[in-house]
Amino acid sequence: MDRTAQQSARKPARVRIVDAAHELMLSIGLARTTTKAIAKAAGCSEAALYKYFANKEELFVTVLQERLPKLGSLLERLLTEGVGNPGRTVEENLTDIAREAALFYDQTFPIAASLYADPQLKRRHDDVLREMGMGPHKPIEGLDAYLRAEQKAGRIGAAADTYAAACLLLGACAQRSFAYDMSPDREPPQPLDEFATGLARTLLNGLAARG
Repeated sequence: MDRTAQQSARKPARVRIVDAAHELMLSIGLARTTTKAIAKAAGCSEAALYKYFANKEELFVTVLQERLPKLGSLLERLLTEGVGNPGRTVEENLTDIAREAALFYDQTFPIAASLYADPQLKRRHDDVLREMGMGPHKPIEGLDAYLRAEQKAGRIGAAADTYAAACLLLGACAQRSFAYDMSPDREPPQPLDEFATGLARTLLNGLAARG
């Protein structure tokens, strides 16, 4: 057994399961990833997997929360600590969100794309996520909540449509991942930091309070 395999074997079972789920979901997509395959890759039985996770959807959510860029936690932190903060401008906060969202969608797109080829599987997946209070709408709701709070604090114009702005920013980040993952050269025309800064600045121009 090589060193990497030895290190993996020493990890707790739950960690091995989440690592295996992450790797399989990224490489072959969520639709083709089975709990049986995850258990095998993690070096445990399928019964052992179910001691930690009720179903594949719960594993998917765990991968999102523990292995992917932390978009949700960033939005929660900004809502509690960033609103009206004189040490951080709204533009800086939106730039951070755009950067994290682009990284998040870069990984979630290849994981979830395969679901759209199987409507029945996607419907079941959506139903389970809805029962868990999760889903692709949650980042939009989180960003909308942050923008509305900044609006109340006077740092965003009173007439600005915060929900539309949240959809525009996150939609642009998701589209960047979709468009350039499918392109021949697979390279966006702008580096990530330049993209995030430009997106935040452009969006804020439409949200700014007018004197």
